[in-house]
Amino acid sequence: MTARIGYAPGAYDLFHVGHLNILRHAREHCDHLVAGVVSDEMLERTKGRRPVVPLEERMEIVRHVRYVDQVHAETVPDKLDTWRELRFDVFFKGDDWRGTAKGRDLERRFAEVGVEVVYFPYTMHTSSTALRRALALLEGASEPLAAAR
Repeated sequence: MTARIGYAPGAYDLFHVGHLNILRHAREHCDHLVAGVVSDEMLERTKGRRPVVPLEERMEIVRHVRYVDQVHAETVPDKLDTWRELRFDVFFKGDDWRGTAKGRDLERRFAEVGVEVVYFPYTMHTSSTALRRALALLEGASEPLAAAR
């Protein structure tokens, strides 16, 4: 029997419990988990902003999560191009994509090559966006807090 390879892409910027939950759930559904860490350039291109933590540091953090077997720098926009390189069997995504046009297109394209798309609950109470907002508030805080950086 061949190992079931899973792929869990993400920015993994400002690593938090939502990221950990995705990786933990993904590992439960495969034998070998590859975490795709999206490059700084790709994040700027797709989200319009650079990450707070640079790619190499994000990869180092994710590499040391016990659920992850392999880390891959994701540098191309098309997930099928990544699949052609890694040949994973299952693709993991937060359920904020489920039912969207992008999610349906991803499912259709992956189905054509035999890849299953599995969604996991999105962690609403913690997100990198919320952490960015908190950091921005701290940036505008009084001198003692700003000096603590």
